[in-house]
Amino acid sequence: MELLRSYLSRVRIPEPTNRIYKQECCVSFETPKSKGGLFVDMNSFLAFGKDYVGWNYEKTGNPVYLHIKETIKPVSEDRPSKKPTLLAIGIEGGFDNNEPEYEVSYEIVILPDYVTLPFPSVELPEKVRLAVDAVIMAAGAERKEQISAWTADKKLVSKHAMDLKQLDNGVIVPPSGWKCEKCDKTENLWLNLTDGSILCGRSNWDGSGGNNHAVNHYNVTGYPLAVKLGTITADLEAADVYSYDEDESVVDPLLAQHLLHFGIDFSSLQKTEMTTAERELDQNTNFDWNRIQESGQEVEPLFGPGYTGLVNLGNSCYLAATMQVVFSTRGFYTRYYLNQNLKMAFDNALADPTVDLNMQLAKLAHGLLSGKYSLPATKKDDVGDMTNSTLTAKQEGIPPRMFKSVIAASHPEFSTMRQQDALEFFLHFIDQVERINVGNPNFDPSRSFKFGIEERLQCPSGRVAYNKRHDYILSLSIPLHKATNKKELEEFQKLRAEKDAEGKEFFGRSADEIVRPRVLLKDCLDCFSAPEEVHDFYSTALDARTTAVKTAGLTSFPDYLVLHMRKFVMEEGWVPKKLDVYIDVPDTIDISHMRSKGLQPGEELLPEGGDSGVKLVANEDIVTQLLSMGFNYLHCQKAAINTSNAGVEAAMNWLLSHMNDPDIDDPITKEAKSAPQHSDIDPTKVDTLVSFGFEEELARKALLASDGDIEKATEWIFNPPTGTSHMDASQSSSTTVVDAVLPDGDGRYRLIGLVSHIGTSTHCGHYVAHIRKDGRWVIFNDDKVGASKNPPIDMGYLYFFERIDS
Repeated sequence: MELLRSYLSRVRIPEPTNRIYKQECCVSFETPKSKGGLFVDMNSFLAFGKDYVGWNYEKTGNPVYLHIKETIKPVSEDRPSKKPTLLAIGIEGGFDNNEPEYEVSYEIVILPDYVTLPFPSVELPEKVRLAVDAVIMAAGAERKEQISAWTADKKLVSKHAMDLKQLDNGVIVPPSGWKCEKCDKTENLWLNLTDGSILCGRSNWDGSGGNNHAVNHYNVTGYPLAVKLGTITADLEAADVYSYDEDESVVDPLLAQHLLHFGIDFSSLQKTEMTTAERELDQNTNFDWNRIQESGQEVEPLFGPGYTGLVNLGNSCYLAATMQVVFSTRGFYTRYYLNQNLKMAFDNALADPTVDLNMQLAKLAHGLLSGKYSLPATKKDDVGDMTNSTLTAKQEGIPPRMFKSVIAASHPEFSTMRQQDALEFFLHFIDQVERINVGNPNFDPSRSFKFGIEERLQCPSGRVAYNKRHDYILSLSIPLHKATNKKELEEFQKLRAEKDAEGKEFFGRSADEIVRPRVLLKDCLDCFSAPEEVHDFYSTALDARTTAVKTAGLTSFPDYLVLHMRKFVMEEGWVPKKLDVYIDVPDTIDISHMRSKGLQPGEELLPEGGDSGVKLVANEDIVTQLLSMGFNYLHCQKAAINTSNAGVEAAMNWLLSHMNDPDIDDPITKEAKSAPQHSDIDPTKVDTLVSFGFEEELARKALLASDGDIEKATEWIFNPPTGTSHMDASQSSSTTVVDAVLPDGDGRYRLIGLVSHIGTSTHCGHYVAHIRKDGRWVIFNDDKVGASKNPPIDMGYLYFFERIDS
């Protein structure tokens, strides 16, 4: 006890604002349930597993720890499973994982000799008792940052509800016997609260659902609110009201009044349909739905190094699927697992390793790749005696809470519990990895995905302009008109039209009965390189706006090529739609023909613009359409200008890739300012960049373009702004400058992985990864890992290819 008293100055009583970690180790995935329990530093309130707490003592000198150990309680029988009524995990009415109950024990441990003292004990100093009590009673930081309750967002009151216009058209809705006014649908019907129209809902991704008549009616009339018939009961709060204008389920406080307008007495109605939230709950209750998850097949579970699943934290499958593929690449495997052990990462981490991205990447890498956590989960036997527990074919997986918290710190959307776009997450993740490796290009694994794109613009004068940029993904349009099964499609459409004309329901709801277009990946790649007209292009040679022809190619071939299939498009009225299409993807591809050759002999560059003073102007039609999607006006202008007014899709893709650019909010200007000369550059800064491995001339150009700021100069080297190709006298030298630091090689690639998406939007549904490992395909479906029997190669959203080295 005297030893503890001598260390009282190193014990802190936590304040309400302190973050207290007590559920997971900061550098591993050890928990209080692990064999050695968890040790909470009573000074920093960080938690460590038994194998790692000594590292913290060496680094900080903090000697006093609260040791938390959880052991399984024997139970007489299994708890009964209840059907969930709430889209939540671990709370009343939510999903019950039927996990065993644990008994928690505490003791005080003093390092370095691991002297133990019992807790609770009246003999402990009062400061220690108060500090430990505060830690035990506090909500863990892990719980605060990553709430395990998986609940749908609370619905908001619609802006249209209080002053909704209702037509006096004499429409009286009967209490039953409803049918869509445009087709024979008798389910999934929506009552428009303005004119009383009864129309069917949206078509689902699998061909089920309605025929989109309700949303089409809104697009024509603009009448915003509809209620789903069959969800209206005496409890009006349970009714499913949807606002097409706000594009979400909403609350209508005057719903009783609005229903009465059409003669509906809600008190006598009975529920016959699932609400949107209930339908979402129904889908999430059965995760093995559709071919992407290989449902209906006995998937052999896999365990060991590289076969560790990731626990779904609540709509975090976009993160899990993406990270499984990323850590299967050589660059990330080597950087964060092979060449960096956990001790090295912890020693180099900040005072708080939970907010250090390098530390959390190393933690995640070792968790996924070491095999330490890829073990069969334990299961209670029939009598519930946990001492006689058996192993199951399923693994528990590891929860990427701390990694998600730190990677989302600079992106508020990823910190929510909502589903996100796997593409957006991949780009954000790569951007953050590049930032923490600035100045160390040889250690930056994000470079393995990076490549150069060169766009060639030719105006009617015959002169050309070249624009360069760097990217991490190749986004491909899907040319449906090049489908290889046109005959089958035509027969399918004809049969469906005949059934519709006869007033009969077309087939059932089986996805197998629906014919979908099949498009070759080669045709998608050809679309990227195909000539494209750019309207409203300002030609400095003609001093006028004209139509130019744009082609594009790659200036380098990365170690890993990520192909993004543009399956989500905007229909008329800016209604998002997912293309129901198959992509025929071969095991290997050769894109050597897509290499850009730069300025060719005989080509003449467009003049810079001289003294004409012409300012770059964004196409207002493009800007207006981007504004309607919610983007900032200045950002929309920059997107249009930087894509040479090529169109809304090109501008939107540019925006998504450059939202985090440090100069994104800088005003647009063409005026030339007094530029620094080579002689103005500080030679010590040049030497610093040269020491990073860059050529001296490249270092000078970067410093010139960055006003002498080393950090900005490094960023410029890796991400040169669009249009920097004119900095050199010749295009060939410009190519060398821009792409000197990028990996390059032959254009032959082998498919190693894909991320597939289930659902009507990137912001809902589910993501699954399939990866080629050890000569076979493996499915990674959150914490489920198994040998894939029928990988859905033709249903990918993101495809990952590895360059075949010569």
